[in-house]
Amino acid sequence: MPSDEKPRAVLLGVQLPGVDDAAHAASLIELGRLAKTLGLAVVAEISQKRSALAAAAVVGEGKLHELAQLTGGSGVIPSGVPAHRIRVGGKRVADEADAEDAVDPHPTEAAGDDVAAGAPAAAQATVVLVDHDISPSQARNLERATGAEVLDRSAVILAIFQRHARSREARLQVEIARLTYLAPRLREGGGGDRQSGGIGGKGAGESQIELDRRKVRDRIAQLRRDLAAIEQDAATRRRRRADQPTVAIVGYTNAGKSSLMRALTSTNLLVADQLFATLDTTVRALQPETVPRILVSDTVGFIKKLPHDLVASFRSTLDAAREASLLLQVVDAADPDFPSQITVTTDVLADIDAADLPRLLVLNKADKLDAAQRAALQSQFPDALLLSAKSPDDVAALHATIVTFFERDMIEEELLVPYTQQHLLGEIHSSCRVLGERYDEIGRHIQVRAHPAVVARLRARA
Repeated sequence: MPSDEKPRAVLLGVQLPGVDDAAHAASLIELGRLAKTLGLAVVAEISQKRSALAAAAVVGEGKLHELAQLTGGSGVIPSGVPAHRIRVGGKRVADEADAEDAVDPHPTEAAGDDVAAGAPAAAQATVVLVDHDISPSQARNLERATGAEVLDRSAVILAIFQRHARSREARLQVEIARLTYLAPRLREGGGGDRQSGGIGGKGAGESQIELDRRKVRDRIAQLRRDLAAIEQDAATRRRRRADQPTVAIVGYTNAGKSSLMRALTSTNLLVADQLFATLDTTVRALQPETVPRILVSDTVGFIKKLPHDLVASFRSTLDAAREASLLLQVVDAADPDFPSQITVTTDVLADIDAADLPRLLVLNKADKLDAAQRAALQSQFPDALLLSAKSPDDVAALHATIVTFFERDMIEEELLVPYTQQHLLGEIHSSCRVLGERYDEIGRHIQVRAHPAVVARLRARA
């Protein structure tokens, strides 16, 4: 394969009871987008309706043969132990050919015929992406039957996160999730017992797989300690901003959150037409600036079947959403599957205890809709804001909506600042809107408009 040619992948999905045709098709389309983000070229899609995933290899024998035609595999799960794990007289078999009978004593000739009739070797897929979370044994069986690398949905998402992580915090979070995912999937090598155990050298000792798993657990523990130190610094920064109005942009991955963040804050953030382009929380001031300043934060995108380990690892990053005064839930209104994406976002917000926060639904990418579609959406979601992040007028309207939201809770009060406390003036002007000032022999009387908590804090310090 030429060096500039993308690895070929096949999508494998099973439509389970309770999942309609549209939802199943949308899930496979999304898996294809994940594959594209990972740098893979999808050459085929195989799907099967089943009451449950096949215990051995996800799909039935017929579909397994069909899949093998595209990958150059046998289409048969070899019986017995894989050759690299077979031992003779306590030693690992050196040559896989020596173990051929043990691996597959009755090779199926029909499988070979299927492969011959399948894709040419040059066009064979080398990766199989499964649209489900599968067990280690199911993955191994699929690999042995297809001769291709097998990644389930969680593995694909983890690989993308690992590629896109930029900050040290994001890299630590992804590595914890990746190792947690890999720990139960470590395979037995051929090293045997690492040492003899028990009194007088008796006993099984610690096997290589046990040693590897212990190393993974130790590594995860160290990563969590490193992450805790970073999270403590981030928590300190959030506490300093506690009294400032904050807006968190949340939503499904690739809904246009970073584009909207860029438009609202006039900053040069990465904007890419790919899933999970943003993993780090970015905080910027709303532009044009208001008094007091309103901070806007971008957050990691959500997706269906987001691995629980990733949600746990990124919980501190998602604190920006949980501690915000207002959530902008951004939706790609041009995506036919957007109603289910709204549900996914709502479920994740509930998982991080942010479901009860004030929320504004933003239907983005209105520039891709015709007049009839816009009218239907406005009728279906009367309280939502339909806009395009590419339209300055739409962004200005969203800016005004955000400002109005925070203004409604403001109160007008008079603060007395004694002449001995003039150092508070800078903080007053930055956190309050100053409406007027007057002086007397006691000090400076400042009429301000601000949030009640800010007024109370300043009055206590004056």
